[in-house]
Amino acid sequence: MRVNPRKKTKLGRFKFISVLFSTTLSLFIVGLFGVIVIQAKTLTSIIRENIEIQIFLNKNLSDAEKAKIGKDLESKPYIMRKDDKSGVTFISQDEAAQSFLEDTGEDFTKFLEDNPLRDSYTLAIAEEYQTAEQIEEIVNEIKDIDGVFEVTYMADLVDSINQNLTKVAIVMGGFILILVFTVVMLINNTIKLALFSQRFLIRSMQLVGATRGFIRRPFLSRAFLFGILAGIIASALLFLIIEYTKANIDGFAMLQDYSLLYFLFGGLILIGALLSLFSTLQAVNKYLNMSLDELY
Repeated sequence: MRVNPRKKTKLGRFKFISVLFSTTLSLFIVGLFGVIVIQAKTLTSIIRENIEIQIFLNKNLSDAEKAKIGKDLESKPYIMRKDDKSGVTFISQDEAAQSFLEDTGEDFTKFLEDNPLRDSYTLAIAEEYQTAEQIEEIVNEIKDIDGVFEVTYMADLVDSINQNLTKVAIVMGGFILILVFTVVMLINNTIKLALFSQRFLIRSMQLVGATRGFIRRPFLSRAFLFGILAGIIASALLFLIIEYTKANIDGFAMLQDYSLLYFLFGGLILIGALLSLFSTLQAVNKYLNMSLDELY
């Protein structure tokens, strides 16, 4: 009878495809949710840019007085600044009249000799000052500025945005905790199952006098490389999906913050490497501490 030679098992070798696939899938799911969180943050910033305070000025102010009010407003810490541009916008009464004409189609100058609209400033408020209490304090402060006739803002919009964003943050925070726990358990259990076939080899190495560090080393180095590779593959898949979606959905590009995305990709690679490393360390230590009866 022909006897097939038994394939030798090398220390540190375990099922490559199953571990890589499970780790990549887990990191991909985490990364996908991370992309959603980043886009939600960007969308939140876009929504918050619509929170504005409108300041109407007294009539018959000189250009110098109007400019002084504008400079005073620009120096305030609560003004939103984006791309080195101030969130203070001046609208003259003529511009306001033209905008009114475009919006309504009615030209009031035909039956009114004087333009009843006023010069105004529109303020975009920084995110950290967008609570209802802080905006109310800002409004009261602006009312005390000389030359200001009236200050208005949409209080209901501010309250609605803040309440809805708080609810969304709580729900997403809960999902993140559940997702992280599930991913950690999945990667941990996958590596434990992959190392199960190596338990007798680990025992044999102990019997011939190999130190615990010598036995651990090939497992840990291999797991570390698997984790890095899984993180790279998951990041590449996410990047391709983002670019494909951006090319086929109008407005999707506005939600991308590539600085945060690259930070996310780096985090996925690091998480994959560390989770694989610690899960492997835990599994190897478990088999190192087992008796021969327990191994069977």
